[in-house]
Amino acid sequence: MCGRYALFRWTPAFAALPGFPADQQAQWNISPADSVLMMRQMPGEEGGRELAGARWGLTPPWLTDLSRTPAHARAETLAEQPMFRQAFRERRCLLPANGFYEWRGTVRKRPFWLTPGEGSALYFAAIWEAYPVEGHVYLSVAVVTQSAMSQRRPLILDVEGQAAWLDPDSSLTTLQSLLAAPQMQLRERPLANLVNDPRLNAPECLTPL
Repeated sequence: MCGRYALFRWTPAFAALPGFPADQQAQWNISPADSVLMMRQMPGEEGGRELAGARWGLTPPWLTDLSRTPAHARAETLAEQPMFRQAFRERRCLLPANGFYEWRGTVRKRPFWLTPGEGSALYFAAIWEAYPVEGHVYLSVAVVTQSAMSQRRPLILDVEGQAAWLDPDSSLTTLQSLLAAPQMQLRERPLANLVNDPRLNAPECLTPL
């Protein structure tokens, strides 16, 4: 399961998007319940994109048990699950990243770093919700995941897929085809165990084995 990812490098064009925080810091070890950047389509005919801060852990406004906020949503059941289906239809977004971490092994799990290429950007398909509390509206997200052998990995979209996922007029058929798209080819690198500590937020997370 993709329980951690990183966003530590971005382009000037990305930083120029509406909503990019002036104090945005590199994040080397993002975990569920952390604050993340999400990208969504702005309302209106122009259809530009904007960024917003959100909590990683979906929180619909009707949820009463705030200890149960899912960080992931399975692509296979996204359209039917009561927790996710409305957001899937109406509130789709992307989570920008430079790569993500995956742990493998039986006796002792080893961390791996997965990315399309060093320094590359990738975008996870995600859904978002708004949760009003005392006059303030908080945003939250869940990453859409696909099965990948014994793991579950985030659904990574190419440029065309990103546009279709964010488009509010995309048909259900188009969206279902994205959910069933083949996994993107990724490079992977075994890492030292430093990233195992979720409190570590530094380049040392990517220390090779």
